[in-house]
Amino acid sequence: MKRLIIILTLINLGVNLNSQTITSDNEIIQLVANNILNNTTYTVINTENGKSYTGSENLPKDKEFKIESPYVEWKYWNGVLNMAMLELSEITEEENYKQYSIKNYQFVFENLNFFETLYKSGIKNTGMDKFFEMRMLDDCGAMGAGLLEVYQIDKKKIYREYIDKTANFIMNEEHRLEDGTLARLGPYTKTVWLDDLYMSIPFLARYGELTKDTKYFQFASKQVKQFTKYLYDQNTGLYFHCYFDNFKENGVARWGRANGWSIMAQANLLDAIPKDYSERDTLLAIYRQQIIGLARYQSETGLWHQILDKPDSYLETSCSAMFTYAIAKGVNEGWLDERYKTIALNGWEGIKTKIQSDGQVKDTCIGTGIENDLVFYYKRPTSLNDIHGLGAVILAGVEISKLQK
Repeated sequence: MKRLIIILTLINLGVNLNSQTITSDNEIIQLVANNILNNTTYTVINTENGKSYTGSENLPKDKEFKIESPYVEWKYWNGVLNMAMLELSEITEEENYKQYSIKNYQFVFENLNFFETLYKSGIKNTGMDKFFEMRMLDDCGAMGAGLLEVYQIDKKKIYREYIDKTANFIMNEEHRLEDGTLARLGPYTKTVWLDDLYMSIPFLARYGELTKDTKYFQFASKQVKQFTKYLYDQNTGLYFHCYFDNFKENGVARWGRANGWSIMAQANLLDAIPKDYSERDTLLAIYRQQIIGLARYQSETGLWHQILDKPDSYLETSCSAMFTYAIAKGVNEGWLDERYKTIALNGWEGIKTKIQSDGQVKDTCIGTGIENDLVFYYKRPTSLNDIHGLGAVILAGVEISKLQK
């Protein structure tokens, strides 16, 4: 009889008797992070015969080589991941996550001369092409932001040289509209991509902190205002993925991850600018405006859709993590009222359903360009453990952990 009473009590308390141990949010985040650590290699591979090497010294420079691990390649999503690992290290006090980010950049720069020789000889797809191209913000902004974080710990001269080069590219060389709004040459001449707020602002925010020069905050603030001018949709409270300057019109999609890049970028800027910064209230108003818009499209699962205003599109993990991060951080920093807390917590509950027991993350949309029809966005595939979403998932978990405390 006593056993029956205990079981009924547990049922009334909502305890799942078939579950194993209750897993904390920190353990869930570390499950994702540890899977990445366990599957990252620091090797160069010969793509012709499959042989791998721990370094590039003495390797022939006329063969097809590449970085073996996708987590170490010079790709913008790894910049997000490296920054996320550093933040995870802070809340867990686990040194291995910090060392992970440090080692990733060390490996790249230790093998830089080898890959530069390959690049100049016409050998591409090495995982390092973007480092040498620096033709667009994707090539340098997010990885540069991650490098800025590592530079605070490991002040190598070669790191600072690349950081300064990135700052010059963003401020003086990247394409832009006549009014100074950052833009790309594709898919049409001078297209504003919402993604580019993240590909520029997190770097500029950190570079402004490093140099103590407010012109980087001013340029970043201008971009937030200009992107809002061109891309914000008052009817939905969401942002369009793009603006075509030659047609003077927006694209068709209010795409989830692009909105995620935007709100994460704004959170990065608000975190960096001084409390008395002249544009702070304006930036806060834009940030809050977007949060309100996003909150209206959260599904009953806590997740958001691939196309935010299209509930018949699939529930997508990376944008859900980005929104959860930005809202939780807003509450933690006092930018948002605490009543927004439940939105972030519901988002995290949804994200947890996408994390497998081995730490892999499901249902992240693969890399996505711009097309003129919504069907393109509807049909973008998802990929298991796609790196586009991993950094955001860890960042969301970090802020949720802080929120819970």
